This record gives sequence, C-alpha cells and structure tokens, in this order.
Amino acid sequence: MPKTVKEMVAAANAAVPRISAAEAQALHAKGEAVFIDLREAAEITASGKVPGALPIPRGLLEFRVDPESPARDPALGKPVVITYCASGGRAALAGQVLQELGYGDVRNLGGFKDWVEGGGQVEKG
Repeated sequence: MPKTVKEMVAAANAAVPRISAAEAQALHAKGEAVFIDLREAAEITASGKVPGALPIPRGLLEFRVDPESPARDPALGKPVVITYCASGGRAALAGQVLQELGYGDVRNLGGFKDWVEGGGQVEKG
C-alpha cells in the first residue's frame, strides 16, 4: 500500500532526533556540527541562514552528500550533521536520507524560524 507524505515525514521524524535551537547553537559554537539548509535559494536570500550552513536544496541532497561523490563538501566530515528547512518536513526527510547514506549522528533542527526565535545568529543569504 502506498504511503502518504504525512506518513513519510512521521517515519523520518521518528528516525531523526529533533533538537532545540539551544542545543543546535551549542553545537554550532563548539564547531562540532555542519548545518545543511535545505531551502531553495530564494528562501535563503529572503531570510538568511545559519552562519556557515551549507545551502543544499532538498532536490540535490543525495547528489551533494554521497560520500563517493566528487561534489561532496569536505565540511560533511564533522561529527554531527544538522538539517533544517522552513518548517521541518524537508529536514526530517533529508535527515533520514543522510542516515541511509551512512551519516551516524544526524539531527533535525526543524525550521529556520526555530533557530531565529531561539536567538541564533543569521548570515545573509
């Protein structure tokens, strides 16, 4: 039986731990995590992003994070990968894909608004 997107996101949320903005900020401050912004370029331009976050639109994720891809960013070698998008759905799905590709410690910040509302710094997009 086919799954709905709602079911897929629920399964991804169950597999990928959700973290608070405070936890994400602590990991960011220690330099222990790489952040992946899964929003489209226009979204990032409009609101900015987590400082240093890799802007990888959800549609390109698998191609940009595959450990065997020549397009893989070396920053993905950090111990923790934190995904976020506009509201958390793309971030959850992306986190699950990262786990399937062998990334061990993947966490979902949820939406960029969670970062901002939690007092996180913003880098212009």
